[in-house]
Amino acid sequence: MKDNDKDSLRSPCPPVTGAGGDAVGLFGKGKYKAWALAAILLLAFWSMLTGTVTLNFSSHRHGLLLLPDDLVETPLREDLDPKDGQGNSETVQGAIDMVSDGNSERIKILIYPGIYREKVIIPITKPYISLIGTGQGDTKITWNSKASDLDSTGNPIGTYSSATFAVEADYFCAKEIVFENSAPVAVPGAEGEQAVALRLSGDKAMLYRSKILGTQDTLFDNQGRHYFFRCFIQGSIDFIFGNAKSLYQECTLNVVTTSYGAVAASQRDSPTEDTGFSFVKSRILGSGMNYLARAWGRYSRVVYAYCRIDGIVRPDGWSDWNDVSRRSTAYFGEYSCSGAGAELGNRVSWAKSLTYEEAQPFMSQGYINGNEWLML
Repeated sequence: MKDNDKDSLRSPCPPVTGAGGDAVGLFGKGKYKAWALAAILLLAFWSMLTGTVTLNFSSHRHGLLLLPDDLVETPLREDLDPKDGQGNSETVQGAIDMVSDGNSERIKILIYPGIYREKVIIPITKPYISLIGTGQGDTKITWNSKASDLDSTGNPIGTYSSATFAVEADYFCAKEIVFENSAPVAVPGAEGEQAVALRLSGDKAMLYRSKILGTQDTLFDNQGRHYFFRCFIQGSIDFIFGNAKSLYQECTLNVVTTSYGAVAASQRDSPTEDTGFSFVKSRILGSGMNYLARAWGRYSRVVYAYCRIDGIVRPDGWSDWNDVSRRSTAYFGEYSCSGAGAELGNRVSWAKSLTYEEAQPFMSQGYINGNEWLML
């Protein structure tokens, strides 16, 4: 269960416009070759890593984050390394703090392999930040807060503030970064065990080949438009949840529970909210018997298309959050999925077996208006 007091969560952003008009679907009945699609997607991602700011990283500084001296504000200039003229930070938060408020250029922060034990926040005033792993080993940012932990006033911090890594700013990008909440495994039904690894509250975020690890409420996909490409997301109960409008393409969703759980929980509460989760050509595997999604919001919206689903999904597939009235308002659908867990014969009657025409708007980058921002 989420925090009952929704006032503790950031209110949803204004509704986003539709799916981008005549945007072409990712899977167009054989019209496009796989290599061409991959090239386009990688080009879009690379454009988010490149920009007007050029960094020259020093490879001998293992485990440090490096920023060039022209990005380090005057009060921190004493921290510059005299050998290479670069500002160094031994923490992720320290590197982010070096970025000027109101930044309008793509800032790239290279993070060397290692374990960074800290809570990190990118405030709304620092857009266009890219975190880049080296690809030479896990670069992990980890902490162990959970919703029932107490703050300095003696009150529970809640799900929202349990996040190991929180992004408030727009145009965030991550490549080959591990975001983890290492709190103990949540027991189904237990109170206050929500433990967020990553919270995305900004608009136009993209993650590529990154891992998001936890158990209950791993990824708080809170608000905005987000694109996850070839990411690994692990959890047990509602481990992808929130009111964002997100496309998950070629991702692995790993359920870690010994009993029951759920992959997604969309908070969409109104038919006018243009939000929901779309999983395309992804893999669902793991343990236990699980729902594909639960209707956290009255108008919850979740779609799976071209996904391979292992036999860890309950035959009925979907949950109404113990509110039968949501059966007529939630939008849960599947299209052309495969695997032992994709059998539709015993699905709940109120879920949809989509046609191609019904599924197509959810399968393109146009679903998140990606043609407008993925190249920025």
